[in-house]
Amino acid sequence: MSIKERLQDEIKTAMRAKDSARLGALRLIHAAIRQSEIDTRIELNEEQVIAILNKMIKQRKDSATQYIAGNRPELAAKENTEIEIIQSFLPEQLSETAIDALINEAMTATQAAGIQEMGKVMAFLKTKLQGRADMSVVSQKIKNKLAGNS
Repeated sequence: MSIKERLQDEIKTAMRAKDSARLGALRLIHAAIRQSEIDTRIELNEEQVIAILNKMIKQRKDSATQYIAGNRPELAAKENTEIEIIQSFLPEQLSETAIDALINEAMTATQAAGIQEMGKVMAFLKTKLQGRADMSVVSQKIKNKLAGNS
């Protein structure tokens, strides 16, 4: 079942259960996907939908940080709830060891020797890790490994 089909089923379930908080978050996801499809005039594939979900998670993390800084914990909690709902549609996250193995494979394949070649490694990993790992964490791991290699 595709992410979009699962989303439709979850919306129906939330409507039947009268779960307004979950329904609101699901409708936000649906609206973002539909808006992107309308803007690009194509039907999005799974990879493109995952990219939208990752973007939504990043936005909500930023918002939650701002709300905490502004002493608005109730709004930060709402953002965190939406993050959990959005993450439920992403593929299963990779373990730390699997991420490290993929980073090592990418560094070998791209023959990256220094921090200036980080872009090559990130480009190699982006398709393999998108939606399955936090790319900011992956980026930091690559920086640390490349700094150690130079």
